[in-house]
Amino acid sequence: MAGCDYSLFKGGIEPIDLDRFWLETLLCLIGESFDDYSNDVCGAVINVRAKGDNIAVWTTECDNRKAVTHIGRVYKKRLGLPPKIVIGCQSHADRATKSHSTTKNRFVV
Repeated sequence: MAGCDYSLFKGGIEPIDLDRFWLETLLCLIGESFDDYSNDVCGAVINVRAKGDNIAVWTTECDNRKAVTHIGRVYKKRLGLPPKIVIGCQSHADRATKSHSTTKNRFVV
């Protein structure tokens, strides 16, 4: 089926922290946890790669600083991330035209 991912693991494989983050991401989206800005959230994507993992929350407009920073603050709190961890906002267009490591953050939380 197109657009689906399937997983199969051997017995005894323990979930990693990323699983907890992904579950919390889904709960945030389903529960509309972003207050007045819940309608600005379109969805989320997770990329698990050898060089580093990435979770992206997609919003309707990356230039809406007020909405994006509110969503980022709520999301960071829900994930239980310490203040020293930075969450960055990057536009889809910027990420599509550059290497992910060279894409600059528009905003950070």
